[in-house]
Amino acid sequence: MSQISYLHAVDLVKSYGDRRVLDGVSLSASPGRRIGLVGENGVGKSTLLRLLAGVEEPDSGTVERPAECGFLWQEMPFAPAATVRDVVDDALADIRAAKARLEELAELLAKRPDDPDVLAEYGDALDWAQDHDVWDADRRAELVLDGLGLASVDTGRRLDAFSGGQRSRLALAALLIRRPRALLLDEPTNHLDDDAVAFVERELTALPGVVVVASHDRVFLDEVCTDIVDLDPARGGVTRYGGAYSDYLVAKRAERARWEQRYVAEQTEIGELRVSVDFTAREVNHARPMKDNNKMSYGMIGDRVQSQVSRRVRNARHRLDELVRTQIAEPPEPLRFNAALTGELPSDRPALSLREVRVDGRLEIGALDVPSSARLMVTGPNGSGKSTLLTVLAGRLTPDAGEVWRGRGVRVGLLEQDVVFPEPRATARTLYAKAAPAAAVPLTQLGLLPARDLDRPVGALSVGQRRRVALALLIARPPQVLLLDEPTNHLSLSLAEELEDALGAAPGAVVVASHDRWLRRAWDGPELALADGRIAG
Repeated sequence: MSQISYLHAVDLVKSYGDRRVLDGVSLSASPGRRIGLVGENGVGKSTLLRLLAGVEEPDSGTVERPAECGFLWQEMPFAPAATVRDVVDDALADIRAAKARLEELAELLAKRPDDPDVLAEYGDALDWAQDHDVWDADRRAELVLDGLGLASVDTGRRLDAFSGGQRSRLALAALLIRRPRALLLDEPTNHLDDDAVAFVERELTALPGVVVVASHDRVFLDEVCTDIVDLDPARGGVTRYGGAYSDYLVAKRAERARWEQRYVAEQTEIGELRVSVDFTAREVNHARPMKDNNKMSYGMIGDRVQSQVSRRVRNARHRLDELVRTQIAEPPEPLRFNAALTGELPSDRPALSLREVRVDGRLEIGALDVPSSARLMVTGPNGSGKSTLLTVLAGRLTPDAGEVWRGRGVRVGLLEQDVVFPEPRATARTLYAKAAPAAAVPLTQLGLLPARDLDRPVGALSVGQRRRVALALLIARPPQVLLLDEPTNHLSLSLAEELEDALGAAPGAVVVASHDRWLRRAWDGPELALADGRIAG
């Protein structure tokens, strides 16, 4: 078995069709380092994780990884008929085998205490056992299932009876039980409530191996990561920052300020040098009237001045050529959200009201009013009814009982978690042109999509990019009431911050259901906590 404990990738290149996703990316991580991958949607975070895991091969470049390399699959590599017990047993298989082998080696060492080969193998096996905590593995498996909210699940239950969120949690549980030397995670906190996320944070920070994680959960990145790697094509690849997410934000802002200052200084100097090269010689006046009887002196001074001017022009030209050749690129304009999220409601009456609403087995609300300028945060664990409440408010789900009242002429828009377009081959530009009135803000000015994605089929976009398109279509004609279900899921971290700022300035009503702890910490409006489909407390 390979004894490599580090992760080392060099010059990774990966293209899909004519689109190059990664271009010469290198990354190294030693045991104990926990690296967070950040960057705009579509820059290749998920692709990099797959290459690091060996799930896909790069077009060029190399990856060295530990033999034990765990990757959080989007779909679990088990048959639908497999059970929870099968998944746990598979996760514990290597640990149980290692424990049995260690016991065999201990017996062999008692018989051959001076055998160097037995001693070496026993030492390696003991190190592995300690790293993987083999003596407490079965109890730890129970704790992991409990920490991820799966303790009450029948271990004989088949995987095809689970929801997608439950399968994701079980896949994560299997990895945490295994404790591989390298753990590669793509959005591991999706489908987790606060308690489960806190549990995962504790587990990851206790791992002795390498962790590489792509996540939009800013608090998670702050709690877990020892380093942040920014996949920023504008900077020519990847930039690594020491520290957690908060440290990265400070460093990134300072770096941007230095970049802008240096660019301005260089362009100013280039402009001044061009003026010097073009005009200095002509601006020096050699045609001064010559004084009487001073012909020889005048000629000597004139030659000296001419020589000095020529030298200055020559030096300026050399400096100009050097600066033009080595000048830094202009800092690209960051994607800025630039639109009103909602229209204005003139009435002081509630925009939406619920009375004695019931959706059997999912939601039961006695009374709820959404004012015309509401800022309402809906919180609660998974399965508490948050998404159901939003779909009822949006009119997409008719309750089994009760009344849903909407103000006359009130337009309600809902950004769902799972975005599906009926025309996957259509482009964002085409869909927006159909949805937007003539007076709408142009799609290119919304700050939601970079130019490279405007004419790609929406079916070829990432989950986060599709959510951006869906949001653009919603605000093409801004609704008076905007309902957002986990709005920061799959959005880039920079856009999440832009969207949060826009929420405060929206003139209409906004209702947000979110697990995002960063967003909730900054929320200064009212909150509605749900538990088991009812208003808590």
